[in-house]
Amino acid sequence: MLRRLRYPSYFLPFLFLLILGLLPFIINNEYILQVFIMFLFNAYLASGWNIISGFAGQLSLGHAAFVGIGAYTSTILFVQWGISPWIGMIFGGVIAAIFGWLIGYPVFKLRGPYYALATIAYGEIIRIFIQNTKAVGPIELKGAEGILIPFKGSSPALFQFETKAAYYYVALAMFLLVLLLSYKIKNSKMGYYLSAIGNDQDAAESLGVNTSKMKLTASAISAFVMALGGTFYAQFLLYINPQGVLSGDFSTEIAVIGIIGGEGTVFGPVLGSLILTPLSELTRIYLGGRFAGVHLLAYGLILMAVVTHIPHGVIGTFSKLYHRILLKLGDPVVSAKTGAGKTL
Repeated sequence: MLRRLRYPSYFLPFLFLLILGLLPFIINNEYILQVFIMFLFNAYLASGWNIISGFAGQLSLGHAAFVGIGAYTSTILFVQWGISPWIGMIFGGVIAAIFGWLIGYPVFKLRGPYYALATIAYGEIIRIFIQNTKAVGPIELKGAEGILIPFKGSSPALFQFETKAAYYYVALAMFLLVLLLSYKIKNSKMGYYLSAIGNDQDAAESLGVNTSKMKLTASAISAFVMALGGTFYAQFLLYINPQGVLSGDFSTEIAVIGIIGGEGTVFGPVLGSLILTPLSELTRIYLGGRFAGVHLLAYGLILMAVVTHIPHGVIGTFSKLYHRILLKLGDPVVSAKTGAGKTL
């Protein structure tokens, strides 16, 4: 009798990443490739949001502010002073991290819905300021009209490419890096502290956890990650405006992707993006002309269904299915290693 083949538990994730790596060679349709770019980008942003809102349980509905800071910083440095967006990306990340740390001092004194409302407020303050400001000294913000980024030909040094495949691989690299960062944080001492804060902040403080320091650090890291994504978004579209990168709708979409996928997990935002990004594109294609914004209605309906029936996100159901598949493939110790109810 033939012996049953056994597959290690990392086989399926490796297969998934291999498919992602080969995707531009498989798909010749530029639009479909763009959908996958947006899937990676949305998963990246939701993972950045997850560092503070998922791991630490601090629901933020204003994270587009950090995306906008990164996008505007790198764009202004490039358009006005000719500094490469790769360098501007780091400057934008540092500025966003400082802002995330500073804004955390007053905002983290609030809890529950009051904290969420405060994040909406500072996100809107930044959007309204940039939307109504043409310039601050020598810095040209151009208000509501936005900033058009000149295309200077295919130049990797300037973060500009002629093919979507090149942008895809940049998005894939950023996606993999944020997954690695999320995994490292979740399985570190900091991750355990953040989880304790998210479950019961008062209990965490009574056990000696410096909750203020942990939340501020997580906020700064999350803001830095989001700002890097803002630079990618700006260079991919070659245009930014306040309504595009700083809107409340954008913040809500990021949060909903994380919540539906499964906040507080490493792969939850990935699964959320895999579900919602194609849905968003389909609704925009078939309903966008007559019913603009209907994708947000669809998001809301899915969110209500998930919160009502799967409160921990679809990643919980997916994890159970994943463990069953591994057992079928011949990994009899997977349940002992990971636990039947443990999420990815």
